[in-house]
Amino acid sequence: CVCVCVFIYITVLLKFCTIKATLVLKSGTATQSSQFDSNGAAGKAIDGNRNTKYAERSCTHTKQDSKPWWRVDLHNVYTVTSVTITNRGDCCPESINGAEIRVGNSLDDNGNQNPLCAVITWIPAGNSSSFQCNGMTGRYVSVVLPRPDFLTLCEVQVYGYTKNLALKGTATQSSQYNAAGAAGKAIDGKRNAKFSDHSCTHTERDSKPWWKVDLHNVYAVTSVTITNRGDCCAQRINGAEIRIGNSLDDNGNQNPLCAVITSIPAGNSRTFQCNGMTGRYVNVVLPRPDFLTLCKNFLKFTWKVLFLSKN
Repeated sequence: CVCVCVFIYITVLLKFCTIKATLVLKSGTATQSSQFDSNGAAGKAIDGNRNTKYAERSCTHTKQDSKPWWRVDLHNVYTVTSVTITNRGDCCPESINGAEIRVGNSLDDNGNQNPLCAVITWIPAGNSSSFQCNGMTGRYVSVVLPRPDFLTLCEVQVYGYTKNLALKGTATQSSQYNAAGAAGKAIDGKRNAKFSDHSCTHTERDSKPWWKVDLHNVYAVTSVTITNRGDCCAQRINGAEIRIGNSLDDNGNQNPLCAVITSIPAGNSRTFQCNGMTGRYVNVVLPRPDFLTLCKNFLKFTWKVLFLSKN
């Protein structure tokens, strides 16, 4: 038979509205190696104030420590996708040069020996830069200067998701080709894109094959990223519809349309913006007779892990 394998990454914001995610994530706790004065507390990085002028009490500030550091405790282990840092705008932008972003679960050396996400080579005064951590996991995110200096941070944003949420959905599909092609294969955590390795879903050649995940709650979906199969039949995904909503009429296949997949080159990825569409169900449906095979529908429930972002 001819089949299509895709990886699907679903990015959502917590619980129907993004404000709930922000409120939940205020539980992060910030600390630092020292405090320069009463204006420079570690918590200034998560106070909701975006101003980059230290005199306006919107930034953290250590003393000139031998190895100054700032750390946030997320109170849970997260998969961190990226960290965005905004540098001080009114003085000394070069002080951030060489700072290390570290992510992990250890508090040895105050967390400063956790695995390295990135080194900040330079951020212009008052500007922001994002650093990709590529799915590093940890409870603690640290910014450390490996030299004697002051450390001032005027905004930090940590983006990521909790792994355990990704596997809580329940998958169903229009039919099952054989014992190896169950709908749950799409959310079993395996990354293999070969159906013969028992890691993919597979429908029969239905008149309108579909795959659906029940998220068990209503979420605001920001985007869906799909990686197409690399070893066969890349064109079979063409025309597939991504639908999001709360209805089970027609198995959810009439829910509002997020995007139509025109094409994805073999083995490549493409992200489809859903712009906060809300729904409990996410469907991938082919509106024609065909097989539908999905490999690694790994649901990323993604949000700002910390809104260390200043308004």
